[in-house]
Amino acid sequence: MTTTLVTGANKGLGREVARRLVAEGHKVWAAARDLSRGRPVAEALGARFVTLDLTDDASVMAAAELVAGEGGLDVLVNNAGIAGTPKPVDEITPEDIAQVLETNVLGIVRVTQAFLPLLHRSAAPVVVNVSSGMGSLARTSDPGRLESTIVSLGYATSKAAVNMLTTQYAKALPGMRINAVDPGYTATDLNRHRGTQTIEEGAEAIVSMARIGASGPTGTFTDRHGVVPW
Repeated sequence: MTTTLVTGANKGLGREVARRLVAEGHKVWAAARDLSRGRPVAEALGARFVTLDLTDDASVMAAAELVAGEGGLDVLVNNAGIAGTPKPVDEITPEDIAQVLETNVLGIVRVTQAFLPLLHRSAAPVVVNVSSGMGSLARTSDPGRLESTIVSLGYATSKAAVNMLTTQYAKALPGMRINAVDPGYTATDLNRHRGTQTIEEGAEAIVSMARIGASGPTGTFTDRHGVVPW
């Protein structure tokens, strides 16, 4: 049985990805920083719950130790992220951007590094980094794309960094399948439910990439329609 951990699994895309993977036969660890919110969701989905605050070293290491003690890990879905506080550009501070980078970028590094020893022991290790079209330089500079009309200094910068992390990890760890995914403009708390896709549609590409196995691609950026330009 494939064992998968999904961060930010208590709501939105993370919850739907966990639900889908449980239904497809994965043993799923639903990770969230808030036990009171995360555990009831995990139990309702038939998943295991693990407390994981990706901004806290001790929390991440404790989660890795728990998962290791329960048999290891095959697939890591780095889904958790924040949009940051919405402000006009001329009011944004370095601290505002640092908060987003701490969660969306350093959080992925912290979690990935902690779980690498477990993934190395898997016969088919997979890492899925949930990115965004806002991290695509091509899409954010294309006047025909919605992404070009949105200004979000911290969030867009963080997702561009996630894409680069993905390519660097993929090159450094050729025995793993490590890919970035754009869920698309999905109605979630992140965008105050203004997205035009359903949760089910947004989860599609994430679930698909989580299921690729050892023969799948690595170092790619895709959405549910195909390749996303960097």
